[in-house]
Formats: sequence, structure tokens, C-alpha cells
Amino acid sequence: MPARTSTLNRDTNETKIQVSLSLDGGAVPPYESSTYWDAHDASNPSKTQDHATQSTASQQITVNTGIGFLDHMLHAMAKHAGWSLSIRVHGDLHIDDHHTAEDTFLAVGSAFKNALSTTSGLARFGSAHAPLDEALARAVIDLSNRPYCVTDLGLKREKIGDLSCEMIPHCLQSFAQASGTTLHVDVLRGENDHHRAEAAFKALAVAIRQATTVVEAWKGEVRSTKGVLY
Repeated sequence: MPARTSTLNRDTNETKIQVSLSLDGGAVPPYESSTYWDAHDASNPSKTQDHATQSTASQQITVNTGIGFLDHMLHAMAKHAGWSLSIRVHGDLHIDDHHTAEDTFLAVGSAFKNALSTTSGLARFGSAHAPLDEALARAVIDLSNRPYCVTDLGLKREKIGDLSCEMIPHCLQSFAQASGTTLHVDVLRGENDHHRAEAAFKALAVAIRQATTVVEAWKGEVRSTKGVLY
């Protein structure tokens, strides 16, 4: 099977983002060349420590969005989806967290879609429950090419760390939009908002891993009565 990898730069007046993704773990490709980041690296030879970094025999994960709790959620998502992921973001955090959080998940969603390339031979659907102490989340994904997102996370706090709670469902919506997937993510119970949010991302990650599984018996087939996914 060809390597399911993708790299991209997403540059706007509000954010500068680099993503490198491997859906099946292992090594991540180097970032694409970027005028902004090449200049940044040249002027910062020591570079800053990434907020969320983990290296194992099967995965390489390094995340720095400038928002600690967002890094934590992306780290959890990559870890439990089985991805290797490198992402770095410079955003207009002097305004607030909205553009950075939204654009980060648009970029990750686009990289996911590019890396996936085709739904032929894939399970297509994935569903999972994930607990975190008292919290329990459920996630369902369809690699439908029909972007749609329904969430009910039940978050009560204004912020978790430096991430606005209202941005968490918006991040999931942005991922669905850019990746062309249908998502339903619900937190069924939980008292602690950190636990509720993290359980949601872990459940989604496991559902993604299931949906993107290659089924050898279905090689060359798209799991649709139409024969295509539009």
C-alpha cells in the first residue's frame, strides 16, 4: 500500500501553519518549504521546544500551536488514531484563540483528506467509546465526502487552559469540513470539563483509526450503494 502521508502549508494574514502527517505512523515527511517558516528557522537556530512531543518505535508526534490545551488535544488525537504528526502554528493570539484553533483544525483536516487520497478498500465507518475517569465519550465517523458535524460535549467552563470551550466543538466542525467527513461526537457523562474534552478527542481518534483501516477483501471497492462517495 502506498504511504498515506501528506504535508501542507496554510498561510493567511491570521495564521501560518505547517502540517506533516502519516496516517499509519512511522516517520513523518519533512515540512514543505515556507517563506515564513524558513525565515523563522534561520533567525531561531535553537528553535523552541514543542509543547507536545512524543517519540516511540511506531509514532513521531510533535505539536506546537501556541495554545497548550489545543496541543494536548491534538497529541491525544494523533496518539490514539495511530498517526505520526508534526504541526506548528504562528497565530494572532494577541487577538484571541479563535483563528489559531479554527485554522489548525482546517489544516489538519485538509492534510488528513490528502493523505487518505481514496476511500477505496477502507472500512469507511468508525465508532468508539472512550472513558477518562468519570467522563465517557462516544464518536462516530463516516468517510462520506459529505462534511457534517454534530457535537454535544456539555462543557460548562469558559476556558480550559488558554483554549475557549466554545472553540472545542468548532475545532471538530472545522476538521469535518476540511476532511470531508461526517462526525457525531457526544460526551455521555462527566463532571470535569478537561476529562470531557479529552475523552471526546480520544473517542474520535479510535473511530478514525477504525474507519481508515484497510480491508483487504474490499480492495478496489468503495463501501457505498452508489459505488462512489459524493
